[in-house]
Amino acid sequence: MNEKLIIVGGGISGLTAGIYAQRSGFQTLILEKCATPGGISTCWKRGGYMFEGGVHWLNGSGEHLDLNKVWKEVGALKENNPIYFKDPVYVLKNGKAQLAIWRDADRTLQELSAYSPRDRKVLRSIFRDVRMFKYFQSPVEGVTGILDYIRMFPAICVTPRLWMQSIKHYLSRIKDPDVRTLLEAVVAPVNNAMTFAYTLSGFFTGDSGYPSGGSLRMALNMADTFMEAGGEIRYNTAVEKVVDGGVIVNGELLKADAIIVTVDARTAIDKLFEKPLQDSWARRMRRLLVTSQTVFVGVGVEADLNAYPKSMVFKVPFKDGGVDIPFFVVSNYARDKYSPEGCTTLTALFPGYSYGYWKAAREDGTYDEKKKAVAEKFIGILEEQIPETKGKIAVMDVATPVTYQRYCDTYEGSYMSDWLPATLTTNAPNRYRKGLYFAGQRTAYSGGLPPAVISGRLAARLLCKDFKHKFI
Repeated sequence: MNEKLIIVGGGISGLTAGIYAQRSGFQTLILEKCATPGGISTCWKRGGYMFEGGVHWLNGSGEHLDLNKVWKEVGALKENNPIYFKDPVYVLKNGKAQLAIWRDADRTLQELSAYSPRDRKVLRSIFRDVRMFKYFQSPVEGVTGILDYIRMFPAICVTPRLWMQSIKHYLSRIKDPDVRTLLEAVVAPVNNAMTFAYTLSGFFTGDSGYPSGGSLRMALNMADTFMEAGGEIRYNTAVEKVVDGGVIVNGELLKADAIIVTVDARTAIDKLFEKPLQDSWARRMRRLLVTSQTVFVGVGVEADLNAYPKSMVFKVPFKDGGVDIPFFVVSNYARDKYSPEGCTTLTALFPGYSYGYWKAAREDGTYDEKKKAVAEKFIGILEEQIPETKGKIAVMDVATPVTYQRYCDTYEGSYMSDWLPATLTTNAPNRYRKGLYFAGQRTAYSGGLPPAVISGRLAARLLCKDFKHKFI
């Protein structure tokens, strides 16, 4: 009962798989390329300011959800990182007018309808769809029961219709541009409308809070849980190849009875094995995968911005850095201890397929210059929208898709996959063969942290089944 297991990658899926495997009797070693756990779901510091690069809300925050049980089983949620629920969730300002998504569905519907009476009928229709997802949750094998699935039946009934259209198309019926922009801020509009309804429902039903300390605290908690169970993590250790009987690190073979690959499977199928994988699912992934890419900008402001909303929708076009978007969301961490006393950390994501732009800039020597231009443009908008920031920017940082690729080996620097209308996600199998497993974003539906933790848990269950261990 002491088979050796090596897990490639110490992100959320790798930590999850490691915790369950170690508890179930495997001698487990996690090899992580970076100096900290969490993979893409992490935070980093610059000049005394911490930038949240992973969690913006956490599915499974609500204690009534099966996923919450899993987060607690793996130690991601402990007493040291209680959940808080920001309310309002999003705020859009247009001059003196202010629109908000609240955690109360009725209040939100009433305020949006009052702002745009001509959209009242359409908004009621949209909110009826959202309410169908009241009991919908991410299923967890071995935890979610038959009664849970029965309660999810209303959502299953409307899913085909929503799945067939993009969020942008679904919300195009709304005539008022402010109302439409606010709702489009919930999930990237290129995704299918089911993801919008599910996400918005989570805000209305006591889910999708923010864990104090953010994604890094969650990852550190999980790493502690893994090591307390007797597991080992080696940081700053990149796996060069997965081979029969183990992995190659620094030109040497580390032997293992089983391996779980949790790095980006799209990268792994071409680069991690002795020969690129040519299975039908791998060829399909190469052909069909649509990545979610973003440019991250963070600034440290020498001003207390606690009076401003936690998530602000800026209806300001942003065309730079390979992206061209009509609005963006700024996250305000004034209430979090992410900055020196009296100061504030602000961050924003600028989604778009910009990897090619940044890769070319890296190659032609204009990379740093273009990063600086993006930061300065963002600061200029901030100073117009939030006057208290003018002349108060102490720190700025930009992460591009090339940054994500360099640190986490993600394909095209993406942080997950887009889930487009009328398409199925293109996934790697959790079980490739006995002794070799996959977990992570490319092995399940697209959707941030839930598929990461659920796929890690499933890989460990399949491992235990193959090696006849009791899953604990």
